[in-house]
Amino acid sequence: MQSVAPSSAPQNRSGVRRTLLIIGGAEDRIGRSVVLKRFIKLAGGRRSHLVVIPTASSYAGEVSEAYRDVFTRLRGGDVSVVHPETRRDSNDPVMVEALDSATGVFLTGGSQVKLAQNIVGTPVGDAIVRAYERGAVIAGTSAGASIMSRFMISLGEEGLTPRQRASQISAGLGLVEDVIIDQHFDQRGRYGRLMSMVAASPNLLGMGIDENTAAEIRDGKVLSVIGAGSIFLVNARNAITDAPDARRGAPLLVSGAVVHSLPTGSTFDLDHVELTAFVERHPDIEGAVVPAKVRAARSSTSSAAH
Repeated sequence: MQSVAPSSAPQNRSGVRRTLLIIGGAEDRIGRSVVLKRFIKLAGGRRSHLVVIPTASSYAGEVSEAYRDVFTRLRGGDVSVVHPETRRDSNDPVMVEALDSATGVFLTGGSQVKLAQNIVGTPVGDAIVRAYERGAVIAGTSAGASIMSRFMISLGEEGLTPRQRASQISAGLGLVEDVIIDQHFDQRGRYGRLMSMVAASPNLLGMGIDENTAAEIRDGKVLSVIGAGSIFLVNARNAITDAPDARRGAPLLVSGAVVHSLPTGSTFDLDHVELTAFVERHPDIEGAVVPAKVRAARSSTSSAAH
């Protein structure tokens, strides 16, 4: 283990350990399932009460069953589904009650705009925040990852060049402060839109998470990286930019931003924006470079052959 800088992140005075597991999408569900195994462990293993929220997805039923199956395979506990299809549905006391007893909450991928419209600022959204505050692990993948922050990228162009007004921000759940999150980061070339976000709002730390990779964040301060890819952090608090003056669609000047590329084994202090430790690891390269759909097809072919 390589120690880089002493961590000075404050302890949670309530004694409750608050945990987020923010996943970049396309997590492995059929192989080693490193990221989802971590979710099950954090939620209490066989004694866990898991709630899946598939609201972001256009195929909520199929997605719910898929996660129920994988969580059962990974020896999780009871699995419930909370699916508010409209904002009015999020007033349902039965849904709130399910979340109030959960030890782990999992928000699936899909459209983060649907999550913002149907959940944020509702009794269901408030129940997710309460669950986090009392120590339940809150996990989200793809759209479910973006919704974790107070401000989230709801729409935006992809590409490497940051451009003026190429993205749209919506309100998120606010479970992690002063960070804006993007997902499928390397696979969809989202460097430019994340950089444009922090150029315009330099108080926010930009976090881009690769597929099959997760940021485990403890008490809002200590970030650990797990999975097959990396997490990209960009700090533009002291950068020079022309964001106040650039025309719509124009390439942005962003000079002096500090970037961090963090593979599995990295520990990072979000409060002081510095690496605190690194343990060299060699995750499954297959999971890093082969898309999830290809892995699923290979698994189906292998099962048919047997």
